[in-house]
Amino acid sequence: MSEPRLKARLWVHAAIRQCSVLGIPAVVVRKGDDDAGAVLVKLNRGAAGCEVFSQVRDGLGQPAWLRATGPEPVAEDRADAYIARQRDNDYDLWVLEVEDRDGRAPFLDRILNG
Repeated sequence: MSEPRLKARLWVHAAIRQCSVLGIPAVVVRKGDDDAGAVLVKLNRGAAGCEVFSQVRDGLGQPAWLRATGPEPVAEDRADAYIARQRDNDYDLWVLEVEDRDGRAPFLDRILNG
């Protein structure tokens, strides 16, 4: 049996709150479906580039994150192009942008190696 899923809107607001507590800017770039929308996180590290993380489930059904743009940060225009392609395929998609030069995003607790 898999664990119950938190509604997308509540998860996004909780993530923003976690960032706020640490003084990390985080904003909703695109609002998706309140209940069941998937979430992409764009971690903007300034001059170091950007990483895009996608919500996934592991083989046991546990929530995790996947570096959708690869193992290394990419230029912001590449990250934005990836997000645009995903939005074109999923109208319920949420996009959350976090800006932190040190790459901190407190809610990205379990990142899978791809």
